[in-house]
Amino acid sequence: MRHCGHDAHTTMLLCAAKLLSENKVKKGNVKLLFQPAEETGKGAKRLIEYGVLQNPKVDAIVGLHVNPMVETGHVTCSKKEVCAASDFFNIEIKGSGGHAAHPHLSKDPIPMAANVISSLQQIVSRQTDPLTSTVLTIGQIHGGYADNAIASSVSLGGTVRTLDEDVRKSMKEKMENVISGVTSSLGGEYKFHYHYETPVLTNDTSLIPTLEETVKMILGEHSFSIVNPSMGGEDFAFYTREVPGLFFRLGVRNENKGMASPLHHPLFDLDEESLPYGGTLLAQYALNYLE
Repeated sequence: MRHCGHDAHTTMLLCAAKLLSENKVKKGNVKLLFQPAEETGKGAKRLIEYGVLQNPKVDAIVGLHVNPMVETGHVTCSKKEVCAASDFFNIEIKGSGGHAAHPHLSKDPIPMAANVISSLQQIVSRQTDPLTSTVLTIGQIHGGYADNAIASSVSLGGTVRTLDEDVRKSMKEKMENVISGVTSSLGGEYKFHYHYETPVLTNDTSLIPTLEETVKMILGEHSFSIVNPSMGGEDFAFYTREVPGLFFRLGVRNENKGMASPLHHPLFDLDEESLPYGGTLLAQYALNYLE
């Protein structure tokens, strides 16, 4: 599906396979990972469990992702942290339902939820070092069934993004303290589930010079740049926890063709002239690395 560019990633790796088969590797081995389920955060982990990094043992791993914010013909890379740890949570706030005309006879979970949402934001603004990038987003809220009735429960769902492992470990406890304090003070109860998904994706800096060299070989001077990390999540992080890794982004933006919408946007599309660039970069990087 052309929603985040994974069809293009598959195409580019097929292109790399063709190039490598036509230009035989003189030493070493190259593995090509056509990995499913990146969006669920589980694909890389399962492939590692199946032994994809063994037989023969992988010494380094490289991946790319399309970037519709960067012009076709350009590559960006982050020095260390590339993508944030991506974790998810669900909260159920329980009160007791009743008639809207008699709120004193109920425990209304909707204002409880409003207070919880407001207070959770203060974890980032007042309990976390402002120099450590952290995002806490409530992505959905569901509650109530009639305009003249007080609901019995409200459910919330969201995500936490962090670049610092210590901050990541602290977020669950901090959130539960807030949720517990707000609901108990207003006479409610709660259920809280926190799901650790993908860790921080970190580049091995020793692999970056070869990427810069490769990009300049294929796309020319001034086509490579170092950029800040993204707070998006990426399951390639599981690979980089096992072996030295490098993750970079390939520009696919072409405003003249009307291809300028961000990832996951309903109108997202990419400049297909970037496909041979991606395939060639992957193949040439492998050859340069092995040399």
